[in-house]
Amino acid sequence: MLNALQVVTTVVVGVMVGVEFSVAFVINRILNGLPEDSGVLGRAHGARMLGAAMPVWYITSLVLAAVWAITRWHHHGTGLVVTAATLLILSVIMSILLLVPINNRGRTWTPDNRPADWKQQMNRWDRFHYVRVAVLIAAFALLVAALT
Repeated sequence: MLNALQVVTTVVVGVMVGVEFSVAFVINRILNGLPEDSGVLGRAHGARMLGAAMPVWYITSLVLAAVWAITRWHHHGTGLVVTAATLLILSVIMSILLLVPINNRGRTWTPDNRPADWKQQMNRWDRFHYVRVAVLIAAFALLVAALT
């Protein structure tokens, strides 16, 4: 049962990292290359869609990592899992304090109501997101290392 927990945790976190990586380096670059109206509409739709799904995914990842650490407390690799869980906590804090406020504003934007500085706000969100992706990749790498 424990091996299943470790594998499920690693897969759940790994897929989440993949989604966030693709948002940072694929989806947003595609949206940025579209004409302005399309880009703002695409970002707003993405903010609504992923804004609903990602909080559940982040919390599930954190809970799975915490359960793994608790159930394997005196085993090899637990320090790696605890560090990964700490990084997942950091990613949640970053999300709540830095990314969600921008995301919540952007989810309602249309070509008619977007603020004049909408591109600057999206660029700020992107910069914070790059840091969050790096934190998530580090957490994922630690979980993978803990499997061995």
